[in-house]
Amino acid sequence: MLYLQAPNSTDRSFQYGDGLFTTVRVKDGKAMLWDLHLERLVLGARRLLINEFDTNELTRKVQQSISAPDQVIKVLISRGQAGRGYSPQGIESPCCYISTAALPDYSDWQQQGIRLGVAQLKLAQQPALAGLKHNNRLEQVLIKAELAQSGFDEVVVQDQSGAVIEVSAANLMFCKEGQWFTAALDQAGVCGVMRQHLMAHLLVTEGNFGLVDLQQADALLICNALMGVVPVKEFAGQTKNIELVRQFVSGVEL
Repeated sequence: MLYLQAPNSTDRSFQYGDGLFTTVRVKDGKAMLWDLHLERLVLGARRLLINEFDTNELTRKVQQSISAPDQVIKVLISRGQAGRGYSPQGIESPCCYISTAALPDYSDWQQQGIRLGVAQLKLAQQPALAGLKHNNRLEQVLIKAELAQSGFDEVVVQDQSGAVIEVSAANLMFCKEGQWFTAALDQAGVCGVMRQHLMAHLLVTEGNFGLVDLQQADALLICNALMGVVPVKEFAGQTKNIELVRQFVSGVEL
């Protein structure tokens, strides 16, 4: 794999969004949940038929990129560089771009909770890409533009069937009658690393749910690798139980 500072015009990610990425939280100089990030990159590359890469080398490069005790590291893997045309044939070496940024402050959200609305835009259903954090993120760009005009902190995103999938940049879980649930991501959405982490340590049931399930829920949370877990204090004009969220995740390192 080629490690580059910036893509040129022949890069497949620049041309077609042909690649995938992950966003890592650095805490106290450590890349948090790196094993899960790496696993997702490997599995995603395999599903996109991107050639294999040296995971040990990538891990070293990520460690070397850490420049502050707390920050964000983005790892983007492109299929590689090639001439025009969609065909991936003959492209042997993936390209990797590693960048850093300041860590956003989610402390107010984590402590006070957020107000959650509903997005008008609905995600396309595509099982071949479902779950992947691939580089084609135009749906999320449009959802973020909608969010900016909504007056809410975040918005629930559905797919074309009306199934609840996620929010604009995080996964979603809800509690009803003492049980926790989250969307199955076999048709759309991103399988987030924090979602995986929570589901490895806590009992969460995947399924197909609608807005009515969220309206009837006692508690909701959103989660991703950077924000950790954020409780929802209000959805569709209804107050939700923040304390249930704190109790649910109390034994998990975030």
